[in-house]
Formats: sequence, structure tokens, C-alpha cells
Amino acid sequence: MTRGVFSVVIPNWNGRQFLKTCLDSLLMQTYDDVEIIVVDNASSDGSRAFIADHYPQVRLIALERNRGFTGACNRGMEAASGEFIALLNNDTEVDGRWAQEIVDAFGRLPEVGIVASKMLLFDRRDHFHTAGDFFCIDGSAGNRGAWQADAGQFDREEYVFGACGGSAAYRRSMLDRIGLLDDDFFFLLEDMDLSWRAQLAGYKALYVPSAVVYHHLSATGGGVTASFHDGRNGIWLLAKNMPGRLMRKYAGQIVKRQLAKAGNALWHWRGAEARATLRGMLAGMMGIGSALKKRRAIQAAKVVSDAYLDEILSRPE
Repeated sequence: MTRGVFSVVIPNWNGRQFLKTCLDSLLMQTYDDVEIIVVDNASSDGSRAFIADHYPQVRLIALERNRGFTGACNRGMEAASGEFIALLNNDTEVDGRWAQEIVDAFGRLPEVGIVASKMLLFDRRDHFHTAGDFFCIDGSAGNRGAWQADAGQFDREEYVFGACGGSAAYRRSMLDRIGLLDDDFFFLLEDMDLSWRAQLAGYKALYVPSAVVYHHLSATGGGVTASFHDGRNGIWLLAKNMPGRLMRKYAGQIVKRQLAKAGNALWHWRGAEARATLRGMLAGMMGIGSALKKRRAIQAAKVVSDAYLDEILSRPE
């Protein structure tokens, strides 16, 4: 059985109401070498004092300003000592064997760089948030099984494209090679960006149904902010990661989806979220030069074939 420190990094921004449930579940893990790191994004709700007073065994990293999901997670991963590092949302509760199941999976399969948990809804524990993430040929990304009732359809361990950042686990040696989250993303699709870089570098992502997490869903984020970052980061994600041959092959589907997204936002332009999507898409195009600079290094590190990538990409329904 593989042993080693299992580090859990929890980004927090005004999430005090969720911390007790999350931290208590981590302290009750059957795996006995769990390092817990909370990175606080300048919260104003007393989160820091709550952790200091009630959880002295938890390492608290207090940031001077809100650096977003990516900034907080990267700071925590840099400080982590584990051979395996998991990102965990503050509004979650993990099963008692969560850490053990993830470490065992990494130990069994050395080609695996990412482990995706079985994420269920906190208040409807027989319904999925995600059973691993997928990426489609049209440039869209999503959660497998989202909102579906759990009827055993995702009870099998299997390879997926990536893992939701709300409970993604990574092999440290992989992160040392491909890098951490792209801090320019701030939040949203940063997990898929890392999954793309892992796949291009030859690492696999494994969905482990025995590693169970319950999630409140967007308890401390969403709305206009999410719409902006979705519009922007979706463009950067493609510009950085999708190989040119596949980009050309599926250009029609990619352009069609982007036009449909913009058209839908224009149709609903009176809504704040629709306007945020349009601003995000514009920001994505204006900032594409930086993404293309990163693309050169990412594509140069590619070791898998386009045929393999084509095979693991999903087709829109």
C-alpha cells in the first residue's frame, strides 16, 4: 500500500459557515497522514479567527488580498509537503475513506496524474455534481453526470479527461513538471486547463467512485463573476491547449459554439450575467496574445498523439 503525506488545500473566502463541516470530515479520515492547509483570501467574516481558535492543527495561510481560486490554491500547493495534493472547496464534506481511496489509486497506477472524486450534492446525496470532467470537440467543458440521480451508472473506476477543481487530487511530481494552475484564469476552467496540460504531457486522469465528496455547489461564488470568467477563460483554454490539427478539424463546431454563446448573451443583453459573458468573451480575445505565448511551451511539451486526444474528447449531445 502506498504511503506518503496527503496534502489538502482549501481556498476560503468568507466561508466560515462551511468550515466546521469541511474540516471535521478531514480530521476523521482513516488515512493517518493528512496535511490540511486553508488559504484565506482576505475574508471579512471571521474565518481566520475561527480556524485559529478551533483548529490549531490546520495550517492557515492568510493572504493580504483576494487572489481568487487560482491564487489561493497555488499558494497552498506551493506550501504543501505532500506527495499527493488535493484541492477541496470549503463547502464540502468528505467521506471518511476519501483520502485513503485517492492515495491507493495513485499507488496502483503510476501513469495517473489526476484523481477525480465522486462528487454528490450536499443536500441531495443521491444526485451527482460530477463523476469526473469531460471536454468536447466544440470547446465546451462539463461535469459527467451533473444533476443525475445516482443509480449506479458511475460506480466503475475509469479514465476521464479531468477532475473538478472542487475536489481534484494531483500527483506532486506531475505538478512539478507541468506547473500549477494558471493564475491569469483567477477562477473557473482553471481545473480544465490543468487537465489539458496533464493530458498533453502524457498523464491520465482517473475517476475513483469510492472517493466520495458532498458539495453545496457555488456557495461562495457564481453569478456575474462566473459569467465573465466563463466567457473569457473558455477562449484562453482553447488558445493555449487544443493542438492545431484538432483545432482545424473541429473549427466549424468551435466557431459555431462561440457564436451561439455570444448570440444568446446578446439576446438576453438586459441581464447582468449576459452582459458579463460578452465582456468576458471580449476580454478573452483582447488577451489572447498572452495565451498564445503560453501555448508555445505547452505544445512543445506534448508527448501524446492527436489521434489519442481525439479519442478521449467527447462529442456534444
